Amino acid sequence: MGTVFLGRHIETDQEAAVKVLPPSMAREPGFVARFTREIDSLTQLTNPHVVELYESGVDGETYFYVMEYVEGETLTERLKRDKRIPWRIAIDFAVQICSALKAAHDAGIVHRDLKPSNLMITPDGNVKLTDFGVAQVFAAAKLTVTGGIIGTAEYMSPEQAEGKRATKKSDLYSLGAVLYVMLTGRPPFSGRTTLDIIQKHRYGQFDPPSKFVPDIPRWLEDVVNQLLEKEPDKRFPNAYVVSLRLQEIPKKVDLAMEDVTDGHAQFDSTAPTIAETDQALANSGEIRAGSATLMRDLMHLEMEREKTAHSPIERFFNNTWVLLGALVLVVGGSIYLYQSNQMTPQERFDEGEVLMNEPEGPGWITARDEYFLPLLEEDAAIWEPQVSPYLRQVKLYELKRSFGGSAKRIRKNQPNSEIEALLHRIDGYREIGDDAEAERLLTALHAILAGDADHEELFELTKQMLDDIREQRSQESDRDDIIAAALKRADDFDAKGESDQARNIWLGIIALYGDDLRVTQYVAQARQRLETQTTESQ
Repeated sequence: MGTVFLGRHIETDQEAAVKVLPPSMAREPGFVARFTREIDSLTQLTNPHVVELYESGVDGETYFYVMEYVEGETLTERLKRDKRIPWRIAIDFAVQICSALKAAHDAGIVHRDLKPSNLMITPDGNVKLTDFGVAQVFAAAKLTVTGGIIGTAEYMSPEQAEGKRATKKSDLYSLGAVLYVMLTGRPPFSGRTTLDIIQKHRYGQFDPPSKFVPDIPRWLEDVVNQLLEKEPDKRFPNAYVVSLRLQEIPKKVDLAMEDVTDGHAQFDSTAPTIAETDQALANSGEIRAGSATLMRDLMHLEMEREKTAHSPIERFFNNTWVLLGALVLVVGGSIYLYQSNQMTPQERFDEGEVLMNEPEGPGWITARDEYFLPLLEEDAAIWEPQVSPYLRQVKLYELKRSFGGSAKRIRKNQPNSEIEALLHRIDGYREIGDDAEAERLLTALHAILAGDADHEELFELTKQMLDDIREQRSQESDRDDIIAAALKRADDFDAKGESDQARNIWLGIIALYGDDLRVTQYVAQARQRLETQTTESQ
């Protein structure tokens, strides 16, 4: 994208990293507007684990932006030197990355290219995520929907590999790949070519991290596996939840190791065996308050003590009533801890709100069913004002789902109302690519439903559908402008005898848009010019 210089502010003497972009980018139609819009959003992104963007500007035809300068090394450099990162440090790094992702996702920004070379590590172990949003800033709005791929192959989500639009959960997949390489020293998938790696992301199965690092906790491997799920809906709902899961792991491991070492301290000084450690790790994730298990352990302890109890203190603790008292304390303490760990109503609302801040999807249903509706049942007077707006959003989401996918196919033959029949008809126009007719009918239906109290949800639904169509048409217009301008530049290069530059542009158009039926005319022009050039050169 350009060249990065170490700069110094002429007044404050502050050091900064200055990325200078090539003048050719300024000639891309719509680039300046996208550049300004996205840079404005990035300047509002403040997080200790994101490289801060200070300002941006233009000097003649050269665009630039100024970022925080970070002293340190990239994760790539760290891995080249150390091969692997110890699992506790890897968790610490991953939690910091989660903080950066949460801040960006909350601001509506998707990174798209999370990888070790974009992660700076300072000497004191602070992680800084760089190039946030750069892929979005400098890529055409519809590039990833029309066959182009943005991202680095080893850390690319399956949906990106298919050319689909990246989402927050795409970043979570990339986080899983980064965590995998930190733990094992190798990415989850590799291959001889980029295409090989992309295909493996879409269809392949990676080796579990424990194959290469047998001593990593099972819980950590479970987190990595879930982050690397092929289906976005099977991954964690957001970066915040991932960070919570990761932070639990060292505590669980420490608790499990205490269980093992404490048991051995009663009888001998030998270290716990691998089998005992694995068993403790498997059990410590549960509340170990089962009276049968505790009684078995205490009885075993008592029999062992009978063999060696000599001092008054040992004889005191060798008393059955003392052991039973200890059992009561343990059970009572476990119950207290369990109850104290239950989420408060406010915490449940906050968790539901986190899910609702994600793009519409199954997480919204979870927020309604598991958090918002139970809160209404407990105290409607308190929670209804806060919950109702979210419940309306979920209802609209379910309405939209009823006009798409399998639900639409089921109901298409027997629509429940005239309005639904019209919506199915409009949806059919969108399916065949006639967005103009779909927009015309939606505009008319939206006007008819205005002020109809019985169809408020459908009125809102038609508005959202109109917004979707108009946004898509605007993006497609940008795409068409970009391709047309690229073809003109190629013609200019060819006319000046700079055939290699022209050829590269034509090949790029074919590679990016060859499978997109909506721009076949442009692809055909590129192929024709390429064939003409080849014929003339022969």
